Amino acid sequence: MLRTFMPTRAGVSGPVPFANPAVALPDPAFTNQSRNRDRYMTQPRALDGVTVIDASQILAGPFCTMLLADMGANVIKVEKPTGGDDTRRMGPPFIGGESAAFLQINRNKRSIVLDIRSEDGKEALKRLVEKSDIFIENSRPGSMTRNGLGWDDLSAINPALVYCSISGFGLTGPYGKRAGFDLIAQGVAGLMSINGFPGMPPLKLAVPVADLNAGMFALYGILSAYINRLKTGQGQYLETSLMEGAMAYTVWESSIFWATGETLGPVASAHRLAAPYDVLRTSDGYLNIGAANQNTWELLCRAIGRDELIDDERFKDNAARMQDVPGLEEELEKTFTAKTTAHWVELLGEAGVPAGPVFNLEEVWSNEQVVARGMDVVLDHPAAGPVHNIGNPVKMSGTPTRQETAAPLLGEHTDEILEFAGYSAEEIAGLRASGAAGARE
Repeated sequence: MLRTFMPTRAGVSGPVPFANPAVALPDPAFTNQSRNRDRYMTQPRALDGVTVIDASQILAGPFCTMLLADMGANVIKVEKPTGGDDTRRMGPPFIGGESAAFLQINRNKRSIVLDIRSEDGKEALKRLVEKSDIFIENSRPGSMTRNGLGWDDLSAINPALVYCSISGFGLTGPYGKRAGFDLIAQGVAGLMSINGFPGMPPLKLAVPVADLNAGMFALYGILSAYINRLKTGQGQYLETSLMEGAMAYTVWESSIFWATGETLGPVASAHRLAAPYDVLRTSDGYLNIGAANQNTWELLCRAIGRDELIDDERFKDNAARMQDVPGLEEELEKTFTAKTTAHWVELLGEAGVPAGPVFNLEEVWSNEQVVARGMDVVLDHPAAGPVHNIGNPVKMSGTPTRQETAAPLLGEHTDEILEFAGYSAEEIAGLRASGAAGARE
């Protein structure tokens, strides 16, 4: 069911160009679109022609569908008439009245406002599903089924549909009907008990890792199901959750628990299985050191002029070093605090020892490596103006990802999407008049 439907902006046909091509294009060393921007903009993408109905909101689902859109999928964002995606109201900051958070995770999509609780709105969604390949939702567990829009309902319309649900805890088990947010999922998944410093209260990871991981695992499942559909012609239902997305990343901690029965607490930035692997003080700040194996440890000692540590019984191998990580770090900081972070980064880099500074976000986005990788993508938005977006981390040689349009205004594409579903101008006017469709005329 491959259908091409090019995004438009403000009635202008075709993709909106990059506001800053020098920043937006990927590093030519990792792609073969290279020197010709026009060629890059016309290269096929992996999911060109695949249509996705995005009935999700806030973060996990929209993050997943943004990545699908970067790969070329035609993502139709279905929003409720009472203000659309709740992320539109998250802030400050707002840019030109638009939520900076919403702008960050909804690029390359088009927005339609549908009241899917109404019969007419529900019918419009079903007509879109007939022409679509993938459907994704993260409503409260069971609500889509109660509304006649569950897997059984939509697969009866389109047996080839890949239908994905994202929930807080999964749809089975004693928590199956619970609603969930990232904070709650991080707590249930154990992340807050192992994050932070020893002796301090439980601490949520600063980034919403449960939400983002659920979106990534949804993407993984969707693409796997779609590949299977290409082989068999059959769609399928899949689901994942914030809890499981967070739990999947406790690989070291869970392996230690199963092996020893030990309930682990936080260890700040240190590694649980290797040392030295931590943030250490320098004369003007901090330095991350990753000497996680014996060879790197010996390279580190020689590079900083501390060869005697190689034969020191306390630090002779990783098992010994793990017995007294604080003592090891105290010994290393005697040397590192004598000179600047920049000095050590350069010295250790030349020696082949993994090391790096601890940047704040201003330093991140001005960093030469980040710039070289094209990770700051600027897209033009009709209300917010030039909007910075985090670029796609995957560089592909034959089907490169692209960021073409900024996040849509609420219901910006309602009419053209309804036309795609087969509605006439008169029928669209009727949907608007009844309140089943709306926004942005």
